[in-house]
Amino acid sequence: MIEKHIVLEDIDPVVFYGTGNAHMQMIKALYPKLRIIARDNVIKAMGEEEELEGFERFIGTVQAHCSKYNRLTDEAILDLFNGNRPIVEKENDVIVFSISGRPISPRTANQLRLVKEYEQNDMVFTVGPAGSGKTYTAIALAVRALKNKEVKKIVLCRPAVEAGEKLGFLPGDMREKIDPYLQPLYDALEDMIPAVKLKEYMELGIIQIAPLAFMRGRTLNDAIVILDEAQNTTVPQIKMFLTRLGWNTKMIITGDLTQIDLPASQRSGLAHALGLLRGIEGIGIVEMTKKDIIRHKLVTRIVEAYEHEHDAPDLFPKDSPQP
Repeated sequence: MIEKHIVLEDIDPVVFYGTGNAHMQMIKALYPKLRIIARDNVIKAMGEEEELEGFERFIGTVQAHCSKYNRLTDEAILDLFNGNRPIVEKENDVIVFSISGRPISPRTANQLRLVKEYEQNDMVFTVGPAGSGKTYTAIALAVRALKNKEVKKIVLCRPAVEAGEKLGFLPGDMREKIDPYLQPLYDALEDMIPAVKLKEYMELGIIQIAPLAFMRGRTLNDAIVILDEAQNTTVPQIKMFLTRLGWNTKMIITGDLTQIDLPASQRSGLAHALGLLRGIEGIGIVEMTKKDIIRHKLVTRIVEAYEHEHDAPDLFPKDSPQP
C-alpha cells in the first residue's frame, strides 16, 4: 500500500471541502478503494499506486476549477470525475470570478478598453469619475495575473494626502495608520480572494499594500503595481513611482481629475503625466466618463450636477448669514 500527500494551493480548503465536508465525502465515495484523510490544506490518500495516480490527477483538476471559479459544486465534481467540462456561466470577457463564483467582467465599453490596453501595454493610465470601476477593474486584472502565475506579487499603492504622507499624526502602528486610506483596495480584494488566502498572501508579502512614500528606492520586478487616487500625487511623487517599473512588471495608474485634494499651490502629478506621456509607445491611456458609472444611479446624477455647478443658483452667497 502506497501513501500520497496532496497539498491544496491557492484555494481556500473550506471551499474545496464544502459545508460539513460534503464535497470531500463525495470525493471519497468516488474512490472507495482508497483511504482518504483531509486535514487543513493536506489530503492524505492510501491505496494501490494506479488508483492513487488517478486520484491525484482528479484532485488537480478539481483544485484548478476551484481556484479559477472560487466555488465548487457537487455537479462540478461529478462532471470533472467523468471527464466533462462543468457548466458555468458565460465566460466571454470574464476577468476573474468573485469569492461567490460571480463572474467579474467589464461592464462598459471603456472598462473593456482598459482590459485591452492592459494586455497591450506595460503601463496604463485610466482616469474617470467616481464609480466608473477604475480601481475594481484594475485589481481584477491584478488578481487574474497572480492566479495565472504571470507575476509573483501585487503591489497596491495610494497617496495618503490628508496626512501629508507623514502619517505620524494618526494613532496606532503603521498598518493602522494607512488602513483608512487603503480600505477601497481591501474591499475589492476581499471580493475576489477568499479571506484565508488573502490573509496568507498579505503575510507572505505576495500582496503588498503601502502608502506612496514607501515606494522610494524600490525596483518592482515580476509584479502588477497599481497606483490608486493618483490625482493626489505631486509631480515629483508620480515621477518617482513610475520609475519603479522593473522586469516583467505592469503598472496601472488610476485617478479622478475632478477630485484633487492637493493644496492649490501644487500641481497634480497625474494631470502632468497624462500630458507628458501621451503617445509614448508602451503606455496606454483610458478616459472614462459618467456613462461608465456603475454604482447607484444617483451617483451619475450627482456627477452631472457638479459638472454644472456654475449654472446653479447660490442659495447662500458668501456675504449672507449661513443657516
